[in-house]
Amino acid sequence: MWMARKEVNNMPVLKYRKLPVVIEAIQLTKETFDEAVAFINTSSPGCYPSKDICVILIPTLEGDIKAIENDHIIKGVKGEFYPCKPDIFEQTYELADVND
Repeated sequence: MWMARKEVNNMPVLKYRKLPVVIEAIQLTKETFDEAVAFINTSSPGCYPSKDICVILIPTLEGDIKAIENDHIIKGVKGEFYPCKPDIFEQTYELADVND
């Protein structure tokens, strides 16, 4: 099988395609804030109304990561949570059939 290949610093760089896995996600908005907090089951959410924007701190092994309003919060294949910007989410994911 031929694989697309190039080299950077004499090391092979290969092309990969994401496996078709089904994930769970919720888009963070003022209207979905409570549901997003429940989704990630965190005790450290933050909402900053003075800036008129919702922020949730998502605890990870690397420390807390901010999800800001309109980000999608994704539950990964190992149960981990992380934010994804709306444009990247739209390019990477599509709505799954409920039977998946």
